[in-house]
Amino acid sequence: MMRELNLTLDFACIACEQPVSVTVQCRGQAPRPDEEDEAVTVNVPCPTCGQINRLTFDPSGQVRSVKPVRCFRLCPEPSAN
Repeated sequence: MMRELNLTLDFACIACEQPVSVTVQCRGQAPRPDEEDEAVTVNVPCPTCGQINRLTFDPSGQVRSVKPVRCFRLCPEPSAN
């Protein structure tokens, strides 16, 4: 059986602590009874500072955690020329 949820999640940005509200649409198979406690993770950019927040929530709309997403980029090294 397919299931669809529209949830509005409110949280504070991990970097600037400004309030953020996001609406997510979740679709998929309805969980089995032993999977009811499963959480979902989504990356949400802060509209104020641009920090990407890794938001973990459950199907009831309860926010479990907010963590920063770290982007690891290679730093260019100066050439020997």
